[in-house]
Amino acid sequence: MADGIPGVVPVRDSKAPHGPALTFATASWTAFIGELKAADRA
Repeated sequence: MADGIPGVVPVRDSKAPHGPALTFATASWTAFIGELKAADRA
């Protein structure tokens, strides 16, 4: 995951740091992380 790109969150496989990146809208990424945290508490 990288910071500093307004409106999107780019995510890359750490085992392939020069490979392609997936980009997610900031709101979608925030919702995804929120669901992971909620599932962890369940």
